[in-house]
Amino acid sequence: MKFPKDFLWGGAIACSQADGGFDEGGKGLSTQDCRYFDSNWDFDTIYNVNAYASDITRERLNAAIADKGTEHYPLRRGIDFYHRFKEDIALFKELGIKVFRTSSCWARIFPYGDEEKPNEEGLAYYRAMFDELKKNDIKILLTICHYDMPVALVENYGGWKNRKTIDFYMNYVRAMVDNFKDVVDYWIPFNEINAARFGHWDGISIIGEEEENINQTIFECLHHQFIANAKAVEYIHETAGTYNVGSMIAAFTIYPGTCNPDDVMQEINDIRNSNWFYTDIMARGHYPNYAFRLFDKLNVKLEISEEDKEILKNNTVDFVSFSYYASMIASVSEDFEVTTGNMAGSVYVNPYLKKSDFGWTIDPQGLRICMNRFYDRYEKPIFIAENGLGAFDKLEDGTVHDYYRIEYLREHFKAIGQAMDDGVECFGYTMWGFIDIVSCGPLTMDKRYGVIYVDLDNDGNGTGERIRKDSFHWYKHFIETQGEEL
Repeated sequence: MKFPKDFLWGGAIACSQADGGFDEGGKGLSTQDCRYFDSNWDFDTIYNVNAYASDITRERLNAAIADKGTEHYPLRRGIDFYHRFKEDIALFKELGIKVFRTSSCWARIFPYGDEEKPNEEGLAYYRAMFDELKKNDIKILLTICHYDMPVALVENYGGWKNRKTIDFYMNYVRAMVDNFKDVVDYWIPFNEINAARFGHWDGISIIGEEEENINQTIFECLHHQFIANAKAVEYIHETAGTYNVGSMIAAFTIYPGTCNPDDVMQEINDIRNSNWFYTDIMARGHYPNYAFRLFDKLNVKLEISEEDKEILKNNTVDFVSFSYYASMIASVSEDFEVTTGNMAGSVYVNPYLKKSDFGWTIDPQGLRICMNRFYDRYEKPIFIAENGLGAFDKLEDGTVHDYYRIEYLREHFKAIGQAMDDGVECFGYTMWGFIDIVSCGPLTMDKRYGVIYVDLDNDGNGTGERIRKDSFHWYKHFIETQGEEL
């Protein structure tokens, strides 16, 4: 198996999990800066409660806004990429990646979200970082909104519940596109837009306990994000003159638990509600008919104007991207054993699959299936924006002997090649957290995804040194040979 020479092998991070510098360069407080962590919590609280509940209370939010420190807010510290990006990018160059997926921080460009003019210090930071990537021949895939927004927009306007937020978002989009259309190669307006349903604070920045009809609020916020997504597509097409804008969701490969027709129907409904609903709107340009049955079931009433319909219809994405970590089972029965998976909370165990340290199913074939399903449905190029293995890595002999990660990558890369042989048009892959960052779910450093080890613990203690794991050398060789040894 050998991949095309122009296939984009790369790595991915999010600014909120890597940057640090949360109060430097004129940056405002971000919603992600307000997520609380206590290293004294027990294992179950950190990895089975905190990791699958990104909701925040009003009391916790007020305390976070008042607290100017970093002790209980790991996402304010990250791995100090804000100050160390040049040495990190030198490592990325050594690794040989062709594309780097990162996100820009809305609150770094518009600290309060409603300013007329962007923060010049924020723009200067991205110009310096992007230019450094280009100097090292690394393409840029930029996620414009990756689980964060200025917390002031939540406090003063209600965040995505308020349609005015579309205008604030578009000011931010225009600032990024106008300033960086010369260096950004690919754009994603929203990260995992379906997180609105399983991660309320991450996806749409709402305080769930304050909502009378949580489903009504979720779909109102989503509608505003869909319109914002379409308007971003329109602006990038018109301004940058390129057709390189993608949709992005957390993708779930779902299998019927049995051949019981009821389980098969459950799988159809589950995959519609978890995957297709979101990408149908962004890639096909309209709300699918099955959505209205779901709205009736959830007592959701949306106001979708004719102008909204035209905006969605005329501004569909150019490629489809997704994160893929694990597969799931759909069943009307409750007889299956329950485990966890990618922020979706508890899912049924698949007896044919192994599990990671965190209970997520390891299913390379599920990635091949996912790619085929997406390509068959939309016939648009596929980009795998996130994939990787979170594990408790052990530093020994000056490195990490992560044979388990090498095996994971090898099998998933085989699945990508097989999907391409199936006829799927796929042009790139960015390994999630390829340099260790603060994990989004549990907010810890010890759930590590990278091929580069970062010497920091859950309290932010350590040297911050970057150390090449065994998987670094394997991935480097794989990229150099375009996978011919698979």
